[in-house]
Amino acid sequence: MPTENSPGAAHAAPSSSALPSGSRIRVLVVDDQVLIRRGMALLLDAAPDIEVVGQAADGVEAVALARQLLPDVVLMDLHMPRKGGVLATREIAAALPNTRVMVLTTFDRDELVFDAVRAGAQAYLLKDASEDEVLDTVRAVHRGESRLTPQIARKVMDQFRLLANRMVQEPQDTVLPSEPGTASPASAAAATTTAAPMPAAAAGVPAPDALTDREAAVLELIAKGQSNRQIASALHLAEGTVKNHASRIMQKLHANTRTELAVLVLARGGAKPDGA
Repeated sequence: MPTENSPGAAHAAPSSSALPSGSRIRVLVVDDQVLIRRGMALLLDAAPDIEVVGQAADGVEAVALARQLLPDVVLMDLHMPRKGGVLATREIAAALPNTRVMVLTTFDRDELVFDAVRAGAQAYLLKDASEDEVLDTVRAVHRGESRLTPQIARKVMDQFRLLANRMVQEPQDTVLPSEPGTASPASAAAATTTAAPMPAAAAGVPAPDALTDREAAVLELIAKGQSNRQIASALHLAEGTVKNHASRIMQKLHANTRTELAVLVLARGGAKPDGA
């Protein structure tokens, strides 16, 4: 069990918060650099609607604390000892469907961005993001929205296109990019394929004709990062109806997350994210 001064110690929210604990967004901060981790925790705890419930120094601690604390949002670094952020994201996304992962890292290499999104990350920010952008993204991810900056979205699209070309040219020998230092290319590719099958639309089998007009409209707003509630208001639908549409769209396009849906629309030259 982590002690108060250990890297993975749970961090209690300040008692002076303006909102009761149950009303705040519960966040787990994961970063192997103690100053960054604690600084991010201080930033988040200062917001009246956010409560940092734990801190972890690597992916092993992140998965263990996520299972124990059941946070709403995990703020995840990527390069960490013992277990990196991509593998930790994949395990948390698979085990805790109500917990959303938001990547905050200094790395914007194409393969890391791609792997993080494929692992289930709902948002991807670089550490040079402003404080307001970090706070706004935490709130958006908690609402069920996906957030990719235009720069990051382009990198993900490029990786989807590269992978689609490989699958066309060498369908039996495709190797997905993997997190450096975590596994051999072959085993990492197998793990990635098992955890999250490649969306058919990104693999050179577009399926826009399979969508109804209403589903296409819903998909366009998902690509802009809007939540089910916002989409319901924009299209004059019940929120439950939007949720059903989103589920059918994900099935038809073989996507695992709303972030993947947004990337697929961008790859086809569709809607740009809000603020792009």
